[in-house]
Amino acid sequence: MSAHRQAERPAAAGTPPAYEDSAFLRACRGLPNEATPVWLMRQAGRYMRQYRALREKVSFIELCRAPHLAAEVAVTALDEIGADAAILFSDILLILAPMGMELEYPESGGPVLRNPLRAAADVDRLSEARPRESLAFVFEAARETRAAMNPALPLIGFCGAPFTLASYMIEGGGSRHFENTKRFMYADPGAWRALMEKLVRGLTEYLNGQARAGAQALQVFDSWAGCLSPEDYREFVLPHSRALIQGVEAGAPVIHFGTGTAPFLEDFAGAGGEVVGLDFRVEMAAARERLGERAAQGNLDPCVLLAPPERIRACADRVLRQGAARPGHIFNLGHGVLPGTPVDSVKRLVDFVHEWRAEAE
Repeated sequence: MSAHRQAERPAAAGTPPAYEDSAFLRACRGLPNEATPVWLMRQAGRYMRQYRALREKVSFIELCRAPHLAAEVAVTALDEIGADAAILFSDILLILAPMGMELEYPESGGPVLRNPLRAAADVDRLSEARPRESLAFVFEAARETRAAMNPALPLIGFCGAPFTLASYMIEGGGSRHFENTKRFMYADPGAWRALMEKLVRGLTEYLNGQARAGAQALQVFDSWAGCLSPEDYREFVLPHSRALIQGVEAGAPVIHFGTGTAPFLEDFAGAGGEVVGLDFRVEMAAARERLGERAAQGNLDPCVLLAPPERIRACADRVLRQGAARPGHIFNLGHGVLPGTPVDSVKRLVDFVHEWRAEAE
């Protein structure tokens, strides 16, 4: 057991859980911390030897559907790098299968949906997700992860944002230009609205179920929002993202993360959430000015972790100096850890963030 992990101890009757005063949750609330908390998107993944060894035995979907294995992967990563929070091991697309999408995860390349949506009738045929029944294994993974991890640290649950999931459903996978998604959106706004509302209903139940199962914070990933113009974001996406975030029951702070959102950051933040997650295409100082008192998460370029140690420190120092202008900064990457990232680079980054102090200027 690493020094970062502690033995599980039950809280005394009437005593708040230890994680309530964690640096991560304090930052979510905009409160000051002695040191900046840090966790990394995809901190459990292919860059880790233990994960690769497990994946030689089970497929990705088998791993997601086995709560004890999902918990093992999440907790191993937390302990290995010494992060300030664990994130549930799962995938944003899992909720689409019970809706009737033919979801596959090939061994090479990204996920594929074999029956992409092309017309209003396709939306009408979609089932309600009903996560309580269809995704019970995710909730069990949250319970097992929470029970196995350091009790002083929080667990983050997550989902894909309505737009990002809708784009996967329409494109049948990833895309460069999202022409099918935009064609659908422009040609039939009524069908688009029906799709987004159906997604919001399922995602709201999904996030609340994760919180009830043991997640102390929730992240909404809008990975593809940056493909939109500011006007299209406001018209076709913002109302639905706002509805999802407003539907989250009180208690678990929400991190709203998107990529390419700098052109409409104020609108993106207007969807809600206690924390706005920033990608690496915007300077932290400028973003914090635009966000006002809102807490911010980010935003080191993941490719920096492929650089020599002195470059990693210099880039991380710049993000930290800009983020420390006011309380409420959570250090993270501007996207997920890349598969070829050296584990030692990740560990050095986390140690550097923990040791860094604003008065070092």
